[in-house]
Amino acid sequence: MNKPLPTTHPRLATGASRHLAMRASLATLGLIALLCLIGPLASGHPYDQVYRDYVLVRPSLFAHPDATETREALEGIARRMRVRVEALRQDGEVVHLAFSADRPIDTRALRAFERSDVFGPARIVETSDKGRRLSVDVPAKRTVFLFGTDTNGRDLFTRTLIAGRISLAVGLLASFLALTIGVAYGAVAGYAGGRIDALMMRIVEIVYALPFIFFVIVLVMVFGRHFVLIFIAIGAVEWLDMARIVRGQALSIKQRDFVAAAEALGASAPAILWRHVIPNAAGPIAAFLAVLVPRVILLESFVSFLGLGVQEPLTSWGVLVADGARNIQGSIHLLIFPALFLGATLGALQSLGNAWHGSPGAGHH
Repeated sequence: MNKPLPTTHPRLATGASRHLAMRASLATLGLIALLCLIGPLASGHPYDQVYRDYVLVRPSLFAHPDATETREALEGIARRMRVRVEALRQDGEVVHLAFSADRPIDTRALRAFERSDVFGPARIVETSDKGRRLSVDVPAKRTVFLFGTDTNGRDLFTRTLIAGRISLAVGLLASFLALTIGVAYGAVAGYAGGRIDALMMRIVEIVYALPFIFFVIVLVMVFGRHFVLIFIAIGAVEWLDMARIVRGQALSIKQRDFVAAAEALGASAPAILWRHVIPNAAGPIAAFLAVLVPRVILLESFVSFLGLGVQEPLTSWGVLVADGARNIQGSIHLLIFPALFLGATLGALQSLGNAWHGSPGAGHH
């Protein structure tokens, strides 16, 4: 009887699934980063521009204004002009209007159309009844709000992508700060050993005992609310875990024969750290870094959610999620889109970290 053909080895299948997860995570992160980079340039709406006639507009693939928005904007202009709307007819992108009033209409009031987000400059077609009746043609501005607008009438699509720039920048730069401090501190402590190691680790434990939010509040009270403080606050706390990981690796690596050979040849301590200790600890460092970046982004979002992070008119995903949570009953789109971008980024980074940590050879150089 013929024996069944051997199937794929479980370890090879697991490795293939990890590589697939890494590629999918990198593709997701690349797409989000590309959208955040070029999306605001293609949206046509500045992130801080307020559209007074488009407050809390629903997400739409179609151009605004619709018939309801046209009528509401026109009624507002008529009230400011103190006139009555006698006729309204829209022919394509041109709106034909007829006004009447109890006294002659001041045509200078037609400048209200130029200041509107719905209409363009008005053109007088006919004046009758001693100026008490006025017929005008006004073009309707056509614009699209893909994600809708917020409570101030700002385009949510542009603000979500600008927020992505801020959140990703905080995640990368604060992680780089934590990486630099943590690797240097942990490598020195682990290689030095003895009393120096004990003293340096006691400092780490003392700083570790400080609540993160308390540290942020102290910085805000001393230096005021500034964007750079987010990097300092997060980087000054997140390097502690990195230092512990590198210190453990350094304690193990310094017992290796190649370190003893380098010492016997007269290599200095900085040279040994730079050429031997840190490169051989690169695997765990890279794996932890992939986990650190999403944690930093989540911390920034939490700080901004509390109102201690990014300030207007700039924004971040944490700020947008906080705004969406406050308006969840009437305008759920304010919460859905920033939360989707934030969740996709954190999920991709977490998946990338897990795939890297479990990949063959990670941490062994």
